[in-house]
Amino acid sequence: MLNTWLSVYLDVLNGLIVATAFVILVSGLDDLVIDIVFWAGEFKRRVLQHQPRPTLSAEALRAREERWFAIMVPAWHESDVIANMIENTLETLDYSRYVVFLGTYRNDPATAMEADKMVARDPAHIHRAIVDADGPTCKADCLNWILRSIADYEGAHGMQFAGVLMHDCEDVIHPMELKYFNDQIDNYDLIQLPVASLDVPASALVAGTYLDDFAEVHQKDVIVRQKLTGLVPGAGVALCYSRQAIGAAMAEYDGTAFNTGTLTEDYDFSFRLAALGFTRQTFAHTPLQRLPAHRARDWWQRSATATGLLATCEYFPSTFRTAYRQRARWILGIAFLGWEQLRWRGSFLNKYMFFRDRKGIITAPFSMLAYFVLANTLVLLLVGKGSDSYPLTSHLVLYAQWLWPVLVINTFLLANRLFERIYFVTRLDGLQQGLLSIPRTILNNFVNFWAVSRAWHQYASHLITGESIAWDKTSHTYPTTAELVRHRRRLGEMLVEHGVITAAELETAVEFQHTHSVPLGQLLIESGRLTPELLADALAEQADLPRVRHDTGPVPSLAGAIPREIIRRHHVVPFAQSDDDTLQVAVAVLPDAAVTRRINAVTGMHVTYIVACDYEVAQWVADAAPDDVQHAGTP
Repeated sequence: MLNTWLSVYLDVLNGLIVATAFVILVSGLDDLVIDIVFWAGEFKRRVLQHQPRPTLSAEALRAREERWFAIMVPAWHESDVIANMIENTLETLDYSRYVVFLGTYRNDPATAMEADKMVARDPAHIHRAIVDADGPTCKADCLNWILRSIADYEGAHGMQFAGVLMHDCEDVIHPMELKYFNDQIDNYDLIQLPVASLDVPASALVAGTYLDDFAEVHQKDVIVRQKLTGLVPGAGVALCYSRQAIGAAMAEYDGTAFNTGTLTEDYDFSFRLAALGFTRQTFAHTPLQRLPAHRARDWWQRSATATGLLATCEYFPSTFRTAYRQRARWILGIAFLGWEQLRWRGSFLNKYMFFRDRKGIITAPFSMLAYFVLANTLVLLLVGKGSDSYPLTSHLVLYAQWLWPVLVINTFLLANRLFERIYFVTRLDGLQQGLLSIPRTILNNFVNFWAVSRAWHQYASHLITGESIAWDKTSHTYPTTAELVRHRRRLGEMLVEHGVITAAELETAVEFQHTHSVPLGQLLIESGRLTPELLADALAEQADLPRVRHDTGPVPSLAGAIPREIIRRHHVVPFAQSDDDTLQVAVAVLPDAAVTRRINAVTGMHVTYIVACDYEVAQWVADAAPDDVQHAGTP
């Protein structure tokens, strides 16, 4: 009796092995097609045509006359992040002619209040678009209300925007983004920039799965998709539409340009535009500037900004529950509702890409089944080893004579998948994250399985009950000021971007710096390529700190606020004091956290910094602490 049940169980297990092996084979070969197309293009460019990777010139982008752009930011229950996002955008965007339209709901007073504060802070650049409905509706509905507000704004001001952008409340927008859109909007109806993760620690495994996915998809998959089909499904952020395309969609759909019947309106809208004849779509994956080679430690751990990539960065969900719920929304919109609404229209290549978009609803459950089959097989092989009671081993290899080639191919495809993931993650985020992508692949499979299961359940409930699928909005996290400072560009990159020095001059300086251990700023000043004033300007921008005006100096009465020994050792000068007893300290080099804590402790006041030229700080140190003064080092 036992052997009978065991025989049935092993027959079922064998069937699962065969089914799983063939599903994995089909999915793996599909991924291999994308790999081959991408690397064939790279081989043609690098080997046959000897073309370097193209880069963008910041100087050329700045030379173009600015036109007006509208930035749509839908906001439902975003009161905790919207102000920080707007503040950072206002402070860092290298552009002047833009208006941010914050879409807030009438029954979300907390977000509306924060939005009104931002309007009061900068009414020329911030405008609140009121959604005259109780939220949450869906993101597409919110965007449609914002588009009406944009049209009203244009009518009231007698102007028209050149383009309309999509962003979310968690986005850290690249400073040069609008410069690029301004340069390219005449050539395209849709421009999508890459999306990347902000720096996350090695311990952030769930957030790391997003880092892995976007690093590969936005450096390879979307590039191949554009090459094969000419269409670029929107990613929801870092996305710009021409005003003509937006206007045509509003006219065609009676003012509701975005499809309110889907949860992925960004994906859907690309196909809506194509159906209206707006097929000039591009994925702009070109780095802003070719920078010098990174040091070994930078190759181990870097950020997306270190590569010069023109991209929007953000924090992705960091818990298992928030991750699979967000992905379930994507799967519902792209796979289920996309299948229902877009069907399989278009050319063969378009149908093939639809297959890739939708295959996850089958492959994700089979990835879990593969783990189950593997675990069962290993246990049974161990139990059956040397056993005479039942030929377990021979039963398990019932199909081995013809299945083993499939298993060998699958092993190769798995190795290739891991290589591709490691390469693209390392290329963007460093070798440390690249290596971590291997164990995170397993976690990613579990997240995707739970997401697909939730999506199947929600879609089945929708079909049975006829009720619309609710907008399951993701809770957003915006980086702190300290995290934003770490995210910002390096000094050399900023100097190149602002046209102070050329990339070739920076490369020469960095090579000399590596062998002589001279601070980059000091080296550039000594070589005549940089002035102390420009260096201080760059450091202030890099650290997001105020810059000392040349006609001001420290308040004499504050000279004793900080002990002389600290002033001399760390070259910090008490500069001014605000009404709330905040002590403003002038520096040429930003002190570390330990120095800040020490100053806070000895003064009993909160300390903020202001940047001055090195020679100014040196003179002020000499005046405030004249004994044994040392000259301050230049960064």
